[in-house]
Amino acid sequence: MQKKGLRLRRKKTKEIVIDREAGLVFPSEKALVDHFRGPIEQLEQEYSSLVRPDDVREEDVKNLEDQLDLTLEQPAEIWHDAQTFADFPVFHFVRPIDELDAFHIAVAYVNSEDEPSFIFLHFVTRHLELVDNYRRGDLVYDLAFEEVGFGMLDGDALTEGDPLAMGLFIAMLKLRGDKDVPYDKFLACGEECREDTIQNADEIWRSTDLHGNQIVTFIKEFPDSEIRDLFYIAITQEDAGSQVHSLLFSFPTNDENLVDRYRHGENLQAEEVSQESSH
Repeated sequence: MQKKGLRLRRKKTKEIVIDREAGLVFPSEKALVDHFRGPIEQLEQEYSSLVRPDDVREEDVKNLEDQLDLTLEQPAEIWHDAQTFADFPVFHFVRPIDELDAFHIAVAYVNSEDEPSFIFLHFVTRHLELVDNYRRGDLVYDLAFEEVGFGMLDGDALTEGDPLAMGLFIAMLKLRGDKDVPYDKFLACGEECREDTIQNADEIWRSTDLHGNQIVTFIKEFPDSEIRDLFYIAITQEDAGSQVHSLLFSFPTNDENLVDRYRHGENLQAEEVSQESSH
């Protein structure tokens, strides 16, 4: 389902200002549409060629214009696309709509003040293939990245926004108990425990995920810590050829049940593992 026609993100004035610095000021809506007619038609044709007949219908979405405001103001992802058009980049705003089990996509021009000032099209879809088509160019904002900032430590892949690291870290957060180590303790625990865990682990476990990634987990207990029943866990990815490890992320926990979830696969002896604490 696509919302056709343009949408202006501006206050009503005698002139239509999309981006004054770029010279995109128009005397009328007709002049504006004429200027962007080619890109509008190209984007609409692209959408029409990809959307499936069984996708979300317009009547299934309540307050679509309100959904647009939410997507522009509270996106989950923003993609900077400098390839679709030679003259200017467009930005793809992506936000899940949980109640519909769907995504809302808005394709916008963003002005020199970093505001989306013109919407080429926006639509709702349940099909990830269509969503992925608009995840192109450079990912310039990722809500998931913002949400995991407290777990980032220098030298790990989480700090670099690595998709595997972020996915595994977010999965870990969903398993944590309410009384586990507070998020504001992650940095201090990491500085104190990470290297010791990797160099002197009590347990090392190797497993292969569904995508064929070799994951090696280092676990160490810290009975003398001021945090009661503290364990520290470091998650690494093993290169199959060199058996060298790249650190994905690490975290503290005092939840024995959570620790048990990382005790799976092949139990290794520490001396069998070639270790590298960072990329």
